[in-house]
Amino acid sequence: MNKIHFNIKRNLSVVIAGMLFLSLSAHAQNGKRKPKSFPVPDNIPDTNKVGFPVMPNATNPGNGGDQYLTLKQCIDYALIHQPALNKSLINVDIAKTTNAINLSAWLPQANANGNLIHYIQQSNANISTGVGTGGSTTGSTGTSTGSTSNVRSSYSNTFIPELAITQAIVSPNLLYAAKTAPLLVKQAQQITDSTKIYLVSAVSKSFYNVLLTLQQINVLKEDTTRLGKNLRDTYHQYKGGIVDETDYLQATITLNNSRAQLKQANENIVPQYAALKQLMGYEPAKDFNVSIDTVQMMNDIQIDTTRQLEYEKRIEYQQIKTRKDLQLQLSSYYRYQFLPTVSGFFNYSAQFANNNFPSLLSKAYPSSLVGLSISIPIFTGFARLHNLHKSHLQEQLIGWDEADLKLQLHKEYATGLADYRSNLYNFNIQQKNVAMAKRVYFVVDLQYKQGIVAYLNVITAETNLITAEINYTNALFQLLSSKIDLEKAMGDITY
Repeated sequence: MNKIHFNIKRNLSVVIAGMLFLSLSAHAQNGKRKPKSFPVPDNIPDTNKVGFPVMPNATNPGNGGDQYLTLKQCIDYALIHQPALNKSLINVDIAKTTNAINLSAWLPQANANGNLIHYIQQSNANISTGVGTGGSTTGSTGTSTGSTSNVRSSYSNTFIPELAITQAIVSPNLLYAAKTAPLLVKQAQQITDSTKIYLVSAVSKSFYNVLLTLQQINVLKEDTTRLGKNLRDTYHQYKGGIVDETDYLQATITLNNSRAQLKQANENIVPQYAALKQLMGYEPAKDFNVSIDTVQMMNDIQIDTTRQLEYEKRIEYQQIKTRKDLQLQLSSYYRYQFLPTVSGFFNYSAQFANNNFPSLLSKAYPSSLVGLSISIPIFTGFARLHNLHKSHLQEQLIGWDEADLKLQLHKEYATGLADYRSNLYNFNIQQKNVAMAKRVYFVVDLQYKQGIVAYLNVITAETNLITAEINYTNALFQLLSSKIDLEKAMGDITY
């Protein structure tokens, strides 16, 4: 029986050579097979120059112009062009004009009138014609004066002109108008001041709201730029077989999410920009850019939180004080309404009479008189007492309004102070978080490039960085807005 002998060393070399050949053949076949293709990442726009100063022209990107407005310039523009403020300024002029009308009765009132009569048929009896001036009435005093001229009926043509002058001496109505005139102007001016305070507050908060969205856009642009670079690096690493395709897909998903957020922020800026235009009274067809001094903005976030609330500095409290003064004047008017109305009058008339009409003015019979008119209200059905009681009740209502207003103002002050303190603390925390998140992202990204950590760690670090930057931006502008609310609550808004 033949025995077969195996050379173990030689056979082992043959096996290894065969396995190597099979591996090379499989690799060659795989090289011929077309790998699964993924889209090449789009070109990411150059967004290296980002920051606060320039607002992209959201409404009409091709017609932005070169006009840049700071917050103060926006407020100054609103104080000139805002329709609501201009209407309140007109109301001040209306109040002044109304006072001038009411007080004009203190000046002498002159009236001229006359009667030109031609008798078609006359009585033969010698009687008076009973015609004359018909008297005159003083507008605010309620007194009437006049004279009756007796002209013989034998004349077929008569003409009696008269000049009547009255002068108010004592009048409760005019005294009330004189005392309330400055209060009515003050009331109208306070409405204007309230409108200005609202405009300064609303324009500032709208301005900061626009800047908040703009800074979010800038942060998202930076994020999109980083993610675009990561996607390109991951794509080339995947093509070189260094990383798995899941890393490339995760990078694509993260970039798409960032692009979606950027698109949403770009759309949100349009209505916010329109709201700022509306508050400023800016023409919708025109555009402008906003700019801000970041150093000055950071300095403006501080405010003295140890000051106490002073009600007298709030415009609402000043307005209710003016209402109370007007109501007190009304009560005083009803209290002294029993005073007499005294006025003086002077009448001058010239009587012309002639049967021949062309010669009617050839001869005159003048007459004149002067006198005083007194009117005393004796009994008015207790109307004066009822009006006085009603006015006292209205004073009580204003008193309760004042008490309620104080409670409301204190609540606004406490709320504004608490919001400012919490937002200031949050701002300081978020400022530290941004610095730490940037450091973490730098280290993780470097570790990933060296193959130490997975791409999931990069995504987590990138997400934390974006969240920290967005939270920091929100905290900054929430702090600025809460500072405006606190200044308004303390009555420190200036214009």
